[in-house]
Amino acid sequence: MTTKQRFRNKYRLQLREKDHEPMHVHLVGGDVNAKFDLITLTLLAGSLPVDLKKEVTDWLRDNQASLIEEWKTWQQ
Repeated sequence: MTTKQRFRNKYRLQLREKDHEPMHVHLVGGDVNAKFDLITLTLLAGSLPVDLKKEVTDWLRDNQASLIEEWKTWQQ
């Protein structure tokens, strides 16, 4: 598992090795335990405040290609 980004010094966006499909990342911290699809950038599981969701989704959009490539590498 690797932390790819921290948000608000409380939440960690994690990419996990040997994870299952669909390609996704986890956002954890505080009372948040959420999962985002790397292709559609939609929230697959969990809940989080709307403003945090926008912040995370914007960051994912900017880093989507590299996250997908890294996800594929970790699954081999």
